[in-house]
Amino acid sequence: MAYINKEETLNLLKQLVSIPSPSGNTNEVITFVEDFLKELHVETTRNRKGGLIATLPGKDEQNHRMLTAHVDTLGAIVKEIKPTGRLKLDLIGGFKYNSIEGEYCEIETSTGKKFTGTILMHQTSVHVYKDAGKAERSQDNMEVRLDEKVHNADDVKSLGIEVGDFVSFDPRVQITASGFIKSRHLDDKASVAILLQLIKQVKAENIVLPYTTHFLISNNEEIGYGGNSNITPETVEYLAVDMGAMGDGQSTDEYTVSICAKDASGPYHYELRKRLVKLAVDNDISYKLDIYPFYGSDASAAIRAGHDIIHGLIGPGIDSSHAFERTHIDSIENTAKLLYHYLQSEMIL
Repeated sequence: MAYINKEETLNLLKQLVSIPSPSGNTNEVITFVEDFLKELHVETTRNRKGGLIATLPGKDEQNHRMLTAHVDTLGAIVKEIKPTGRLKLDLIGGFKYNSIEGEYCEIETSTGKKFTGTILMHQTSVHVYKDAGKAERSQDNMEVRLDEKVHNADDVKSLGIEVGDFVSFDPRVQITASGFIKSRHLDDKASVAILLQLIKQVKAENIVLPYTTHFLISNNEEIGYGGNSNITPETVEYLAVDMGAMGDGQSTDEYTVSICAKDASGPYHYELRKRLVKLAVDNDISYKLDIYPFYGSDASAAIRAGHDIIHGLIGPGIDSSHAFERTHIDSIENTAKLLYHYLQSEMIL
């Protein structure tokens, strides 16, 4: 059975990562998702935080499920306009300055004007700075070089750029013939693409879900509170769909669906985790169990907010998370398969 249309999913993913959406400035991408769901005649509402909730009615209206993926990404904000006309940044989300060195970026003003630039070390030129390679990659040393004729802070301000303007990073998305997807912001737009295609599949196949199911496209996950609200009292199970983290000591890879047993917030619900594993085994879905040591999700944010829910976390395996990310279509497909069967499975009530 073809669980997803690979070409459609990859095209959708490419569109999503190409829309700038650092946490705090996500209206454009939320509108894109909203329009996608409207074409499917899916009911949606926005919460006051700017996130989007889609609902598919099910046979059981007393017990609900919620699935979430986040559309906000890492980014930055203008902290200071330097006397040289360059910009000092303050980071949005948990990543290191070295991961954005040399990256093209876009600055969006509060009036909607957009300017391009490059994120560089102040001490970049080896012909001028003897210790260019040794200098710390930090807020004090890294800056944005604007692609405008500016010589001082007043020149920059005359463009309309001010402290507080959002800075987004060029995703540099590429899809290879071998099935790899290379791009920034696969965390978590790969999962958003999967959920949108899954909703489309449920509608196309006229599947009646066993439980009313909500899909929260959250927009503040990277700063810790995206999915901690708008959870109906009837919600029993809450499944976050987010990236699986790869690295030394990890079992997650770029080809399977990663099922998280524990992250920095603690263990995920044991019975739900075992049920997800059983669904994978019963349906011949390639999976890996893993622990993510420095990680939190919308599901853990919901638990911390005090919601009485069964929480879980799965997602495609992403290499080099919060940097130059990569995954493979196999991982996206295995994640989609597990979600397809999970949506139609019975809860333990």
